[in-house]
Amino acid sequence: MEQRRPKTRSEWIKWITFMMTLFSFWSSSAAQFRYSVFEEVKEGTAVGNITKDLGLDKSTMKQRGIRIVYGTTEPLFRVNQNDGVLYVDRKFDREEICDRSKVCVLDLKTVLQNPLEIHHVAVEILDVNDHAPVFAHNESTLDISESALPGSRFQLQEARDADSGLFSVQQYKLSQNGHFRLEVKDRGEDRKTPSLVLEKPLDRESARSHVLLLTALDGGKPPKSGNMTIVVNVSDVNDNPPVFSQESYTVSIKENSPVGTTVIQVSATDLDEGSNGEVMYSFGNHVDARLRERFSLNPVTGVIVVTGVLDFEECSKYEVDVQASDNGAATLKTDKTVVINVVDVNDNEPNIEVTSFSHAIPEDSKPGTTVALISVKDADSGLNGKVMCYINQDLPFLLTPSLQNNVYSLVTKTILDREKEARYNVRIIAKDAGEKSLSSEKIIPVLVSDINDNKPEFHKYPYIFYITENNTPGEKILSVSALDNDEGSNALVSYLILRNKEGTNIPTSFLNVNSETGDIAALKSFDFETLKTFLFQVVATDSGTPSLSSNVTVNVFILDQNDNAPVILAIPLFCPRRSSRRNNCWKHWKGFRS
Repeated sequence: MEQRRPKTRSEWIKWITFMMTLFSFWSSSAAQFRYSVFEEVKEGTAVGNITKDLGLDKSTMKQRGIRIVYGTTEPLFRVNQNDGVLYVDRKFDREEICDRSKVCVLDLKTVLQNPLEIHHVAVEILDVNDHAPVFAHNESTLDISESALPGSRFQLQEARDADSGLFSVQQYKLSQNGHFRLEVKDRGEDRKTPSLVLEKPLDRESARSHVLLLTALDGGKPPKSGNMTIVVNVSDVNDNPPVFSQESYTVSIKENSPVGTTVIQVSATDLDEGSNGEVMYSFGNHVDARLRERFSLNPVTGVIVVTGVLDFEECSKYEVDVQASDNGAATLKTDKTVVINVVDVNDNEPNIEVTSFSHAIPEDSKPGTTVALISVKDADSGLNGKVMCYINQDLPFLLTPSLQNNVYSLVTKTILDREKEARYNVRIIAKDAGEKSLSSEKIIPVLVSDINDNKPEFHKYPYIFYITENNTPGEKILSVSALDNDEGSNALVSYLILRNKEGTNIPTSFLNVNSETGDIAALKSFDFETLKTFLFQVVATDSGTPSLSSNVTVNVFILDQNDNAPVILAIPLFCPRRSSRRNNCWKHWKGFRS
């Protein structure tokens, strides 16, 4: 059903409030229950009581409401709104849902309203023995020569059962007869291949054919079964089957062997003469298409060659059924399994994956701080898949292995200094231990972030300036500058003049510094005849947290200008002899001189 979108402002507000409530309660859905129910049960069969398992009473459940969130598939279960009991909504077949899986579990999401809660209910569909073994054909015909030797084997058609596990085909039975016994080969994965084994020689003159009944049984109690009629026609002429030269064939071949590479040659002989002794080779009837794409068999020579790509990582072993047949009127066949082991070669480079990464790391990080987590994988096996990982040694980092196999931590080895190196390109190199070693590498850029660990430094220490008297008030007379090796706000420098709190350094009261540029202006003119030199201190402070500062002494020398006219002094030629008048005369003369 299509959800109606809000149109008005109030509807939008209600919708947003609902979504926020949904998000806030989403994480509270911690409860998870597991029920089990057999397939093929009737509609309405109770599976479990969700209300009881949640510890709620019926009234609360009915008030809050409960529902199951479905996907695109047709629902298999429903929940009763009154009592919270989970029921089967329709009859279902486990084989349709999970095919031949050993465990069939469905995950249901149940939703409670007001407040919103989501609980996961896992329902395991239990298999019942509702399928009987089935043969592909109701009747199979075998042509066997009367001269077939006891011990000859004739592979039969397998039966298939849609059920899995114990309910699949477990055994075969052969009807009572005087010539054959049944032998079953277990191939795993619910596959059992029956074969007829001749125990007593056949005589065409006594019986031209034998009708046998092969029964396949599953593991149910009681078991279900399927039957196939086997008609054995006894031929009269060709009485010797082909015999392979070896009891078993096993060969190893390297993966990625080129097309046309010879794998092995099988050989069989037939003691008969003429066409009855001519042997032809072919794959067995049960060799699948995947194997036929990778190998071919010469029908005359028995040579098996590579026709497709062999990949150890895809399949490390092939069991090839080879059949040797003569050309007699009643063809005799002998089956033999050739085991082909695929040998791994070092054809996969290690794969480096950065699972976690800190793009920037503070320069004051302690040694051992983790920068990145790195995992290395190699699809090969044995030494070809054993990987060694390392980095270039001239960096302040270490690559340390973790407890988990093929997982490494990139950590700092020493204290970092952004002012010396702000960026490192760490080259991760992974190399396997194969005979022809393969390697791969990945570069991780690591940025070193700044901390305020450098104070501003003045270009000179101390500063010495010479300025001319009679300067224009308000104009710049000198400038200081400091540099901070940090970056950003840590390197942003401001300036101030250090004032004497007691007021003894009077000239600084007439100076003003630009806090951003360090330019210093005088608010009054200086007079060489009054003041010839003075000094003061400028403080440079960065904007870091906490801030760092430094100061410098500034020496100012005032240069004289020709701004005073000459003064003529009246010098007496003589002073009176009377002592009192004479003393006054010299005092006046000395005053003129000064």
